[in-house]
Amino acid sequence: MISRRNIRVKVMQTLYSLETLENPVPPADAIKLLQKQFDLSRQLVVFFTYCLTEVARYAETDAKNKAAKHLPSQEDLRVNTKISGNDLLWKILELPTYQQALIEDKPQLTGDPALIRKIYIELKATDKYQHYINVGSRDKREEKQILEFILSDLLLPNENFINFIEEKFPNWDDDADMVNLLLTNLLGKPLSFNFQELISPDKWEFAKELLRTTIEKKELAMEYIKPKLKNWDAERIAVLDMLLMRLGVCEFLFFETIPPKVTINEYIDLAKEYSTQQSGQFINGILDSIHKDLVREEKMHKVAFKPL
Repeated sequence: MISRRNIRVKVMQTLYSLETLENPVPPADAIKLLQKQFDLSRQLVVFFTYCLTEVARYAETDAKNKAAKHLPSQEDLRVNTKISGNDLLWKILELPTYQQALIEDKPQLTGDPALIRKIYIELKATDKYQHYINVGSRDKREEKQILEFILSDLLLPNENFINFIEEKFPNWDDDADMVNLLLTNLLGKPLSFNFQELISPDKWEFAKELLRTTIEKKELAMEYIKPKLKNWDAERIAVLDMLLMRLGVCEFLFFETIPPKVTINEYIDLAKEYSTQQSGQFINGILDSIHKDLVREEKMHKVAFKPL
């Protein structure tokens, strides 16, 4: 469910954290730091799911609050709660892995009920919602579409909501696209979604191996990188740029299932996103040159890595 690109970002961030430490850490501790990166991503997905489902469920709260007025009007007593019984909504709420996530991550302690209420009120005012509640029967397609509408039209574009997310989750900028994709998958196939395993076992192995290899083979990677720096002082190159080059060289040498062009393109994109446009060009030149040398010298011996 989590892509290789997401994995590379998490490994890159973990390596960067390790570079800032005064003393080297044991490999097991490095893996724990990487695990924390993925734990933060899971917590973000859980929180987003919680907010999505709470907006849909707020119809019941709205109905109860209005009925409890001292002198409720007929309109107060006729709040439509159809969305609270949305079939897809309840498939998600009843997922054992989601219930476990609620216990472990406690998104209800982080959420903002006032913000949920405000988004629900915005939902009620839309033509999409009015059409949904005015259809007497339950249609699977419409049950899904109304939840997709809440996600794509009311949560993601909502500046106040995203600001709230950014305050609670510093990983939002890195994980936004991934969260959107995962929630889309959740709404499409809820019964196959596992909140406790957002990263599959084989991809977790890839993540750990990429981290370990880049740490353990640092000197080897630098043997390939330093001759390509020409007039550049290795000590003056941005830490992040050097990490991306080390990751690229390690993928060339030790990850047999990843085409070299894919490796180069991935780290160019990461450099452009997390460093500078100039970094992208710089890393492209270095990695491409190293790749050509390895091919010419028949040193592209990729070893001991299982296909994903």
